[in-house]
Amino acid sequence: MITKTAMITIAGRPNVGKSTLTNALVGEKITIVSPKPQTTRRRILAVTSRGDTQFVFADTPGFHRARTKLGDYMDNVVRQSVADVDAVALLVEPVASIGPQERALIDRLRENAMPAVLVVNKADTVTDKRELLPVMALYSEAYDFADIVPISAKTGEGVEELLEVLGKFAMEGPQLFPDDIVSDQPEKQICAEIVREKLLLTLDKEIPHGTAVVVTKFSQREDDDIIDMDVTIYCEKQSHKGIIIGKHGAMLKRIGELSRRDIEAFMGQKVFLQTWVKVKENWRDSDALLRNFGFTDE
Repeated sequence: MITKTAMITIAGRPNVGKSTLTNALVGEKITIVSPKPQTTRRRILAVTSRGDTQFVFADTPGFHRARTKLGDYMDNVVRQSVADVDAVALLVEPVASIGPQERALIDRLRENAMPAVLVVNKADTVTDKRELLPVMALYSEAYDFADIVPISAKTGEGVEELLEVLGKFAMEGPQLFPDDIVSDQPEKQICAEIVREKLLLTLDKEIPHGTAVVVTKFSQREDDDIIDMDVTIYCEKQSHKGIIIGKHGAMLKRIGELSRRDIEAFMGQKVFLQTWVKVKENWRDSDALLRNFGFTDE
């Protein structure tokens, strides 16, 4: 029986492994992952339970210097998420240097007098674990962390130990989500994010960062166990549209096939997926388009 809840924000610089850690903590793929920075754009809540405690993890965008209105939105999400929670897990790399993003996040922790755990990720890349000691010492001087936990979100090393540590911040109270809920994201949104993940994995340079994905049709066939899904990929330039579609439609076909496979695994049933590509120039700096694509604080 759930008698306690722990609201935990996972924060850190871009590409430090926040989404990989979120998925590892929950045991399911809730947030998309790619080697490129700025993969996560929204705050995504992921839910799991251990014993009498329900954990609610907020996976946030990587904290960075914003260059567009979309970037401003993402940074505001991070700032707001490092407050009004039970604790923050600050995810860092195993490097004995505190970068400007980490310092800004630590300043935010200090402003809110927020309990925090330092999570040193990518411990699997360190051959001698004693190499982590200078990292721990440096961050300990910068902030009074409640605990420090080395982990590898990729391999799962230290993840259960981290859950035990974070469980100490749980507060007495009823569970916030039903037992069968693993995320606050609607199914349509998760499916759209899966498509965007494939854009990040298959396209080069800036092109995938200038894309937005919207599910325009999501319906269950009455007589078959099949979901009909239409997806529109928005990009910023006509030349980008040609690259996304590819020669004779080959790239778009590949993106669709990779997406459908993961969407079917997530939904647990067959999906008939159709994709289109449209151009919306400079949408990342358009208030109206950002609202249309769901990037809003309202």
